[in-house]
This record gives sequence, C-alpha cells and structure tokens, in this order.
Amino acid sequence: MDILDEIKGRMDKAVENLKANLNTLRTGRANAALLDNLYCDYYGDKMLVNQIAAIKVPEPRQLLITPYDSNDVKSIVAAISKSEIGINPIVDGKSIRLIIPALTEDRRRELVKKAKNYGEETKIAIRNIRRDYMDIIKEDDTYTEDTRKKEEEQVQKITDASIKNVDSIIKVKSDEILAI
Repeated sequence: MDILDEIKGRMDKAVENLKANLNTLRTGRANAALLDNLYCDYYGDKMLVNQIAAIKVPEPRQLLITPYDSNDVKSIVAAISKSEIGINPIVDGKSIRLIIPALTEDRRRELVKKAKNYGEETKIAIRNIRRDYMDIIKEDDTYTEDTRKKEEEQVQKITDASIKNVDSIIKVKSDEILAI
C-alpha cells in the first residue's frame, strides 16, 4: 500500500504544477497569480516580483504593484516588458499599474491551446510516473502473480483518476478563458 501512496503523491504534485501553470494564463480579469513566475533583477540577483512587491487588484481589470523598495520599480517594469504577459506597465510614482485589456477571440483561442498543451504535458508526466512504477512492480520478486496484478490495477485506477482530474481542470480553465 505504501507504493500506491507514493504514486498518488507524485501524480498529485504533477496536477498541482498544472494548476500553477494555468494561473499564469491571462483570462481577461486581473489576477495576482499572473505574476507568480515573473523574475526581475534585485541587486544583481533574480527574485520573484511577488517577493519584492505587494500586488493588489484594485479593479477587475487592473493590477497594482507596489515595490517594498521604490528603487526596484525600474527592474520590475523591465521584467514585465520582457515577459510573455503582453501588457505594457504604467509607472505611477512609486507603483506600477497593469491594465488588463479585454481578450480578442483569437487570443482566447490561443490561450485555450496553451492550457490544453499544459494539460497534455501533465498527462505525459502522469503516464511516465505510471510506467516507472509498473516497471518497479514487474521487477519486484516479492510479489506473487495475484498481488502483482492487483497492484497494477490499483496503479491504473490512480492514473485514470489523475488524468480525469487534469481533464476537468483544463475544461474549467478553457471555459473561464472563453467566457466573455
């Protein structure tokens, strides 16, 4: 039973990684998670923007980034400009505003494709985990034939549940992106 918990844990981590990736997709509404994976220069080091600045959502289509140190405004603006977010930062004194434009139909379809790609990558990771553990079960001489079959069935059930979970997460995100 211990190996099944390990498999479930690894597959759950893959699903959590998918959720983190999906949070970085722009959906037309302001979301602080949009900047979760954005690094900027911080005194010669790379730091996440959300670690050196407060990020607020004052309006549904606006993000307000207030650096803890006002000298960091330029490096945050540079990081946002270089990123794939596709939003031009507006410097507002000691803070930065990001106005989230409404998404065009083409951009929505593009984002849905990207979300589906993230989903496929996660499914591949889950199937690789399944394959690795199936190999371990097949090579382990301590299992009887019946026990081996039961373990393999359990691994497959866990895999199927994880893939079904990925599909539902992608469906929800796609619907959210396509909602006008």
